[in-house]
Amino acid sequence: MYKQPLLILCVCFILGIFFQEKFILTEKYIVFILIFSFLTLFLLLSGNFYVQKFKFCFLGSFFFSLGLFAHFLRNQPPRLPQFNTKESIVFKMQRKLNSNEKNRRYEVAIVDCENYRDKTFFPINSVLSVPRSEPELDFQHYYKAEAYVNRVQPPAYDFNFDYQKYLARRNIYFQSYLPNSYRAAFRNDLSLSEKIRQKRLETLHKIDSSQLSPKTKEFTKGIILADRTEMDEQTVQDFSKSGLVHILAISGSHMAIIFWLILLFLKPVFPTKFRHFQIIIALFLIWAFAVFIDYGSSVVRSCIMISVYYIYVLLQRKPDLPHAMALSAFIILILDSNQLFEVGFQLSYAAVFGILWLNRPILKYLPKPKNNFQNFLVNVPSISLAAQIATFPIVIFYFHQYSFISLPANLVVIPFSEIIIIFSLLMTVLLAISLQFSGLNFIYESFVNGLLMVIHFFGNTEAAFIKNIPMSLPEAAVLFVGVYFLRFLILKFSMKAIFRFLAIVLLYFMLKTALGLYYDRNNEILIHEYFNQTIVSVKERKKVIFWVKENADLNKIRKFVIDPYLTSRRTDDYEIKFLRKEAKAIEINGKLYPLKYRR
Repeated sequence: MYKQPLLILCVCFILGIFFQEKFILTEKYIVFILIFSFLTLFLLLSGNFYVQKFKFCFLGSFFFSLGLFAHFLRNQPPRLPQFNTKESIVFKMQRKLNSNEKNRRYEVAIVDCENYRDKTFFPINSVLSVPRSEPELDFQHYYKAEAYVNRVQPPAYDFNFDYQKYLARRNIYFQSYLPNSYRAAFRNDLSLSEKIRQKRLETLHKIDSSQLSPKTKEFTKGIILADRTEMDEQTVQDFSKSGLVHILAISGSHMAIIFWLILLFLKPVFPTKFRHFQIIIALFLIWAFAVFIDYGSSVVRSCIMISVYYIYVLLQRKPDLPHAMALSAFIILILDSNQLFEVGFQLSYAAVFGILWLNRPILKYLPKPKNNFQNFLVNVPSISLAAQIATFPIVIFYFHQYSFISLPANLVVIPFSEIIIIFSLLMTVLLAISLQFSGLNFIYESFVNGLLMVIHFFGNTEAAFIKNIPMSLPEAAVLFVGVYFLRFLILKFSMKAIFRFLAIVLLYFMLKTALGLYYDRNNEILIHEYFNQTIVSVKERKKVIFWVKENADLNKIRKFVIDPYLTSRRTDDYEIKFLRKEAKAIEINGKLYPLKYRR
């Protein structure tokens, strides 16, 4: 606590958010805990020896209560209208989301509804699906259309992804589908942020209309402008299976490279004694870039962490990465406590923690560098390994899959990532101002195609890719404790360090075995709804039988129903049986289960 007080208090604040998320305390209890925490702080002013001895406990409880309060305020249930199924709505675009083979998807604000008299509800946010045959939406128009508007439904079972909660954290409570065409009217009330978003959209269209190949266009939009909405599924799978998806996400590495590139260009302009002007201008430019690419969560996190770190430099204080990490987390969570439950947030901070906690111990086992180039070659594997160890529990907990090829893939690709990011940034700037050079396009496309070929090679190594790995929250927590004790084992291979680490490993396997036995003894019959299909699963001890209609899309059912169920029930012993497509019901153990068809 004496060495990292801000980090410990940040952890207490985070625990308060987790507690409120899990137990949802009412306003009465929140106020009581806050008053009690304030009173304990006043006790510190007494100067009593015994009180001072426990001052850090009092401070920790105070920040814990602040976390409770912040998350309580952020998640007050809103007043929502009750729509009919089909409504005549007026809406505007807010953000483009990932598309599928049939529809483009957008986040929109419904600003009016003809059949709803109470206008105080509006605007309300909704996810809108528009057929691909319709023109793309933009920020310059209002749109009017007949659309099906429905509340987002909670998941049917515990193993289903909670899409309702995911959207609610972003203040979205409705899903809409536009079956027919729409009418558009030009807007004259664009805000500054919407004008910037429109410029970004126009830049994306310029990339689309360039002479580059489709894959290169999508790669460029993803790596620089954080737009992966139209990227083909095979490329996304290659990045995911190779453990290189972070290359596509605009994250800390991207922003750091861009920041250092700006500093490099500014260095000849300002003398050394005016270095603080370089930093201020560079910080301003990366924030301007973050705004231009629609200030996504990962971009804002990166900018805040870089800003906090370099504010220490500007104040002529020794930069302290743990303090910078804790302060940036405080800023983000105070503004929006729901950010804590974003996978990207957790992965970002876990990776930084892993680098802080494990990088130096790992470097002890690598050759000592004699120059900057050797230092780079040594630090790439150590940083990659440290980050992957720390993020391993989160990756398994959320995605239930892991690629053991990711470490060698990162070692091969990361040294070239700086070049490709800088090259992609240059191409984006040139295309944005409508400049194209066939020779430069050829060189760039060769670079990107070579990179995609390497990533496809790693992503195609099926033997190293393991999926359907069961992981519960308690198991992930035990693994994090194991990461903490791993540092001491690496630093000094003593009996004490070995026994501590082995105790954590033993605890993990005991927990894993207990959960496995629990699920093995449970028998159940469940009805799963996937779009217009009904799937019946029959589990008897370890064996599961899935009853599926003959005309079902088996690949999607396997991905979204079968695999999540098998992972949650910790079994891989299953069989798929087919029913006639005209079947209306199925009889199991003397009970009739209807097979609904939903349009």
